[in-house]
Amino acid sequence: MALNKSMHPRNRYKDKPPDFAYLASKYPDFQQHVHTSLTGKPIVNFKEPEAVRALTCTLLKEDFGLAIEIPLERLIPTVPLRLNYIHWVEDLIDGQKQPRRGIDIGTGASCIYPLLGATMNGWYFLATEVDDICFDYATKNVEQNNLSDLVKVVKVPQKTLLMDALKEETEMVYDFCMCNPPFFANQLEAKGVNSRNSRRPPPSSVNTGGVTEIMAEGGELEFVKRIIHDSLQLKKRLRWYSCMLGKKCSLAPLKEELRKQGVPKVTHTEFCQGRTMRWALAWSFYDDVVVPVSECSRVKVTLCSFPQLFVGQSAMLSAASLLPQTPAVSPMTGEQKEAPEKVTGEDVDMESSTCTGTGQEADLKETPAAASEPPSKRPVSPSTVKHFLFKCLLNVIQEQSDVVIEMHWVEGLNRDLMNQLCTYLKNTLLKTVAKS
Repeated sequence: MALNKSMHPRNRYKDKPPDFAYLASKYPDFQQHVHTSLTGKPIVNFKEPEAVRALTCTLLKEDFGLAIEIPLERLIPTVPLRLNYIHWVEDLIDGQKQPRRGIDIGTGASCIYPLLGATMNGWYFLATEVDDICFDYATKNVEQNNLSDLVKVVKVPQKTLLMDALKEETEMVYDFCMCNPPFFANQLEAKGVNSRNSRRPPPSSVNTGGVTEIMAEGGELEFVKRIIHDSLQLKKRLRWYSCMLGKKCSLAPLKEELRKQGVPKVTHTEFCQGRTMRWALAWSFYDDVVVPVSECSRVKVTLCSFPQLFVGQSAMLSAASLLPQTPAVSPMTGEQKEAPEKVTGEDVDMESSTCTGTGQEADLKETPAAASEPPSKRPVSPSTVKHFLFKCLLNVIQEQSDVVIEMHWVEGLNRDLMNQLCTYLKNTLLKTVAKS
């Protein structure tokens, strides 16, 4: 349960994980899957589909009063992780008037998001499903929990996301949509043959999902891009669009896609449970929505561990003041901010980007009319569009006769890019000091 402390602060399992011994004594169906370790601790084998299913059904019954059935050949959700997503949606739509209405894209056999949202908050749900088996189980799970007045499960054609699902409800405005996209593009990727780091330990739990639940053309990246495309047409039919991601590498290109499309409000967060991490992305076309502050993002900025750093003589302090003028740093956007906790000194939040056209080329292409406009209103040439690479915090600290310069990673495509920049700045500063 290594990442439980990073779970959503309202998640009931954050500080009180499931008590396997107690649950086993109360639920015979779960008891048969609980074993005792060599240290006498009750444990569950998460690589056994039957055990994972028994735990999910037991937690839903014990903590939420929900009785569900899930086939072993379909995705079996873990309750704490799904609860993180529900709580984040609560944060997104906080302050809105009741009743609140949501859409669950690909609800699955368990129909877990609508069942939790309806039970906990009285939310109305439109739950879509393309798979026949999942649709039948989801419908049954809604009916046997007497939630048909709040949850409507609809069968939709393959590749249906939002546009086709909302054809019959042209006037309805929804507060949010939720989605667990298929993470993988093919069987090899699903098995981690090409994408999983060889040094990384194998998954600690079994994957029981059906083909439509875990695989899609182009994987989760293309799947979410299709949702973004639908949202550009639907716009204010939904106040918030959201998706959960299984790969951190999908986050940056999706945020860049939303930026290119001019979406005004974008936010993201992390979902943590045990040794599992997921990432979530949300966007809105409404100006009046409040973007919640992510607890995980706050921790990421204030508690960045293992920063890149180097130490120099005090003469380097004056040289460090020239950092913004160095060729590698001057094209970046920079914003002076309060230093992270436990860090004192001058702190600058930097964002690095690439540009497909040089400054000279941009000057040649700029028309006289555009040149007279303020920089913020000038038209952007396709050749000068910037692509986000990474963000980091640059901190300069004077300690007696020494100067400590730190670079803290925040987010981006590749941490090695920051390491390269750090090396470049170090060499530049040393050369500057040597010349002085």
